Amino acid sequence: MKVVLFCGGLGTRLREYSTNIPKPMVHIGYRPILWHVMKYYAHYGHKDFILCLGYKADVIKNYFLNYDECASNDFTLQQGGKKIKLVNSDIEDWNITFVDTGLNSNIGQRLQAIEEYLEGEEVFLANYSDGLTDLHLPDIIEDFYRHQKTASFICVKPSQSFHLVSMQENGLVTDIQDVKHAGIRINGGFFVFNKDIFKYMEPGEELVLEPFQRLMKLQQLVAYKYNGFWACMDTFKEQQQLDDMYCQSKAPWAVWKHLERKGKSLEYSPIHHIVNHSMPASLA
Repeated sequence: MKVVLFCGGLGTRLREYSTNIPKPMVHIGYRPILWHVMKYYAHYGHKDFILCLGYKADVIKNYFLNYDECASNDFTLQQGGKKIKLVNSDIEDWNITFVDTGLNSNIGQRLQAIEEYLEGEEVFLANYSDGLTDLHLPDIIEDFYRHQKTASFICVKPSQSFHLVSMQENGLVTDIQDVKHAGIRINGGFFVFNKDIFKYMEPGEELVLEPFQRLMKLQQLVAYKYNGFWACMDTFKEQQQLDDMYCQSKAPWAVWKHLERKGKSLEYSPIHHIVNHSMPASLA
């Protein structure tokens, strides 16, 4: 199953980095957040990626063209440094398609720009490339097939710290509540789409605005409620928090490092093998 990653945004809220590199290339530990997102999907068997590029696309291209396996893998230096023997590899079985989808394009425009690269794909995955989670990915895909809808996304509690204020017309405050305890949920940015999503999109539209409104009216949009770990890297503070977690080996999203997860083995088969028995005929 192909994975579409939106990598073209300006990342203006990460100004400490975004003047030099695109937001997906901001590091967490020794790898950019884009790598962490791709590694997450690859762990579950989804290793065919389409990168929707825009701002500083050359930085992302050059990173992978000159990829250093030694940065995140054990290796043996031989013959006085003339030969390197890798113990394991990150991306040797990944397939990555790099597509320029426009400098100022929104998410909807970027998705429409890569439609041709999804030919033959009945269902595909997509991600904003700035969020991390420990969600067991096969769960949301199985839920998607079970509902037989056009689009699905994870619905999570906000990770930011702020308070919601309720007040009367005269300014009298009636309630102050931490957003994390207010029962509010947001779009977590991990999507599952049927190819029919393109039928609901018009040129220039933002994905979660007009197209999602059409899907909702026809009851073709479903959210997967998730209460586990989820975090978004929108600000410098959030980048530092995620970096600290990774450096302290407390990174829940690094599912590829876990020996066990809910009683399941480390390796997962591609999801189309897992859920093929329940795939509706219309999606087969």
